[in-house]
Amino acid sequence: MAALRRIAGKSSIISTSPLLPPALFFCCRSIATKLFVGGLSFYTTENGLSEAFSQYGQVVEAKIVSDRVSDKSKGFGFVTFASLDEAHTALTEMNGKTLNGRVIFVDYAKPKTRFGNEMPIARGPPELSESQEH
Repeated sequence: MAALRRIAGKSSIISTSPLLPPALFFCCRSIATKLFVGGLSFYTTENGLSEAFSQYGQVVEAKIVSDRVSDKSKGFGFVTFASLDEAHTALTEMNGKTLNGRVIFVDYAKPKTRFGNEMPIARGPPELSESQEH
């Protein structure tokens, strides 16, 4: 990290934020413009979702999550906006509104947790320390 600071110079994000790697900064910035939309009707399409949210700003992507086996909607999706202001406006205006006969819930998307392609390993309960055993 020190080498990156020397290369980038003092005006960079690297030097002003030693706790936040640059890749993480850009990753989090894009997540801030991505909204989670829950409670979707199983008949809502990605185009319909995009159209419903486009009145609040430029929709970069609208994605509905579907089951891998049946290819049916899981009832939630994500909408990505071009700016944070547009995403915030859409969140406040669309949360609790009806879309295709269902009340939808809108929130900022959380970063994806990755376990690779396999299931997470269950390691059992945490071990007790000596002070907790007595």
